[in-house]
Amino acid sequence: MERGTVLAVCLLCWCCGLRPVAAIQRADLFPYGNLSGDLILAEGDDETSRVLSLPRPLYFYDSLFSQLYVATNGIISAQDLPMEKQYVDDGFPTDFPVVAPFLADIDTSGGRGQIYYRRVSGKVSGTVTVGSTPVDLNNIDLHAYIVVGDGRAYTAISEVPEPVGWALMPVAPIGELFGWLFALELPNSQAGFKNTGAEFTRRAEVLFYPGNQRLSITQTGRGLDEHNHLAVDTVVSGSVPFLPPGSEITMDPFKETYQYYPSVATSTSVREYSVVSADRGSESFSFQLKQNITYRDCRHDASAAAAALETLQITMERVFVMYVKEERILRYAITNKISPVGVEPSGPQLVNPCYAGTHDCDTTAQCIPSEGQAFQCQCATGYRGDGRNCYDECAESLTTCGAHAQCVNLPGSHRCQCQNGYEFGFDGRTCTNGAVAQCICWIGMCGGFVATPSDSSDVDECSSSPCHINARCLNELGSFKCRCQLGFYGDGFFCSQQEEHFKMTVYTGERTNCVTGCHGSTGHCWCVDSRGQERAGTRTPPGTQPKDSPVAPQPESVCERWRASLIEHYGGKPDPQQYVPQCEPDGQFSPVQCYGETTYCWCVDQDGREISGTRSHNVVKPACISTVAPPTVRPLPRPVVTPPPNAAVTLLYAQGQKIGALPLDGARLDATDSKTLLTLHGSIVVGIAYDCKENHVYWTDLSARTINRAPMTTGAEPKILINTNLVSPEGLAVDVRRRLMFWVDSTPDVIESANLDGSGRRTLFESDLVNPRAIIVVSSTGTLYWTDWNREAPKIESSTVDGQNRRVLVSDGIGLPNALTHDSSSGQICWADAGTKRLECISPDGSGRKVVHPTLNYPFSMVYYRNHFYYTDWRRDGVIAVSKDSSQFTDEYLPDQRSHLYGIAIASSHCLEGEIPRKPT
Repeated sequence: MERGTVLAVCLLCWCCGLRPVAAIQRADLFPYGNLSGDLILAEGDDETSRVLSLPRPLYFYDSLFSQLYVATNGIISAQDLPMEKQYVDDGFPTDFPVVAPFLADIDTSGGRGQIYYRRVSGKVSGTVTVGSTPVDLNNIDLHAYIVVGDGRAYTAISEVPEPVGWALMPVAPIGELFGWLFALELPNSQAGFKNTGAEFTRRAEVLFYPGNQRLSITQTGRGLDEHNHLAVDTVVSGSVPFLPPGSEITMDPFKETYQYYPSVATSTSVREYSVVSADRGSESFSFQLKQNITYRDCRHDASAAAAALETLQITMERVFVMYVKEERILRYAITNKISPVGVEPSGPQLVNPCYAGTHDCDTTAQCIPSEGQAFQCQCATGYRGDGRNCYDECAESLTTCGAHAQCVNLPGSHRCQCQNGYEFGFDGRTCTNGAVAQCICWIGMCGGFVATPSDSSDVDECSSSPCHINARCLNELGSFKCRCQLGFYGDGFFCSQQEEHFKMTVYTGERTNCVTGCHGSTGHCWCVDSRGQERAGTRTPPGTQPKDSPVAPQPESVCERWRASLIEHYGGKPDPQQYVPQCEPDGQFSPVQCYGETTYCWCVDQDGREISGTRSHNVVKPACISTVAPPTVRPLPRPVVTPPPNAAVTLLYAQGQKIGALPLDGARLDATDSKTLLTLHGSIVVGIAYDCKENHVYWTDLSARTINRAPMTTGAEPKILINTNLVSPEGLAVDVRRRLMFWVDSTPDVIESANLDGSGRRTLFESDLVNPRAIIVVSSTGTLYWTDWNREAPKIESSTVDGQNRRVLVSDGIGLPNALTHDSSSGQICWADAGTKRLECISPDGSGRKVVHPTLNYPFSMVYYRNHFYYTDWRRDGVIAVSKDSSQFTDEYLPDQRSHLYGIAIASSHCLEGEIPRKPT
């Protein structure tokens, strides 16, 4: 295919469910039935559904329709149907507007079968919670097209409500599927579509940091339609961080590695993105992505090429996301290249200006690429000009709209709209007065209005109870809306219990009834109970059916019982201002609680108790962190240690799913010998510490909620030390002399200690803490220090290692003290503040406070060695060196993978001064 060819991926799906007969296998039909959200037509020989009002008018040939009917005989009409004898035996076209996906003389009376029907559009559906507000996405359109010569994928989702539109901007993985399917192929690689074909299932899980919100994405390829367009359905569910209106998202280029197994491709990565607010302030965040794509292998493909594709690398560049509030459209654009891991293009590639976006075409013109760097500009339909300057046809009176018509310009087109009191005549172009006998209203009705020759008055459609029994009807001028009640989801015409939305598959058989869940990166599946928890003994490898096992019924949680009690108290229909507890899918309290649909919100702990100082009455909900830990995940393949070259001193740093090693040459950062010490798929490593006595590295894993260690020897494997009662473990410190470790947990707000093997766990402090983060221990004095970046009262505290003599060391002149270290040469305690941007030091007795550097970027963690401070920086995404003597930046190291670095520690071949006290002579 020549460069510049555009492959359109039109996502439109028609579904028709029939009772299986000998000629059609059940597996060949689209999913149908109650679990698929279908409505059921009444039994009979000549039945017609109630009127189905369309949320937007349907343009069908030269006519405009706002309602549809479904009939027993397999046809859909835009008007109430006549008796079947008037059309079943006649040929087409009929004398009434009809779509016939399956026309036959069908009789379902007497239990002979059922007719299922529902709205589908190949679309995006699900429920997304923004902050604490759930928003339903009811089959909204998703369209994508790919410029295969450039590997650039464009994705647009329309009719996205404003709160969700802003919040979904960072979730580029929704559009990344199409980039993986049709990426530009470098030698010895192939795009995903050549493996999957048009039928596949992609399951992805996004974990946002630091708020711990989770979003699940399921995208199902349903095959190619009659126009060779790929039909893909997308379901999203979960929660996303709130983003203020007017925000912009920036993402750096990124590389992601895909592991290929029989019938499944998996990847796990950590992404960083920056949120630029309307007032141009910027803040960085991250999320972890786990995904697997399952498909059918070609069982007769004996070629070695298919087996050789075990690992491939996707390079994503020119990532662009935008939400257009006026049009309610969410857009993603990503350039994708696929190659073997480590392979880069041989040289710079010249990209046509149409693909690069460097052309000078008008914003309403299409850029048409030619050979090389040549291109042409062509004004879109509805505009006139030379392509570089295009004029609105409506504004220039260049249209054919007649009298009593208004020209409405559309992106790429225009249409004529009749003025009030006029409507289109039979030709679909001329606007005529409603008093004229030319009337296109059906008998007695015109949309939501009663029609007379000279008047139209609004009718309350809600009086006829058109909505589902578990939905609320909202009357509007000329129309109405159905909205599912609290605890239910759907389009309003059919509402089901919220729990059903999270069911992925139900296997039924002679002795099996199993609702399954599957792991986002490994493809393993298992049975779950009614609260979504894994049932023991049911986990199976990818591609096999889980086997059911007996399970005791799970009692309702405190949140669920309280919620049910209040809903019953409100008569089943609470008002938007009344409080109803918000519960997570597993029954736990959601971390943010609000009064109904208001902005009066607060944070709660895992027992639903309000956390002091978190109440707000603002559009921006409080930044509450989840109090419920996800299940621990064992990564595949098994991680092993690759120690750094023989260097006397090495900096160890945490970067998402890996621990990196950066040797020091004196005080200089030796970037040439830097390498990855340990890769931990599925993890988010935050705190890191080193035991110089036994040459072990220790770390906290925010994703798995664990504390771990590994020897720094070739081939060594990690060991989990603690994996219970941890929620958000962050800072970590090792006392080499006393063989103890200390850590902070920023959700329950505690400081704990344990022996280095994980035994002897003990809580040191669980009060007067709000947002603890960094922690260090000075072995020579047996003193513990930690930071608390409480927004209202940040502070740095100290105590003995056994929790005695707690006192505040610093409480004034600090903002967000992330990083903390010990200057072993002077004995001072030093911290780096992301709020004040300063690096400061102070003596343990509170005297001698001084500023070492006044203008840091965004420090997260810091260590001291040889009169230099080394800190991880979230603005530079690297390690920065600052001289204590000159107060100047002296060096920096930026890893190839541009993502946030977290904890940092010193590893040395011998214990450094201050770690183990000298024996008296």
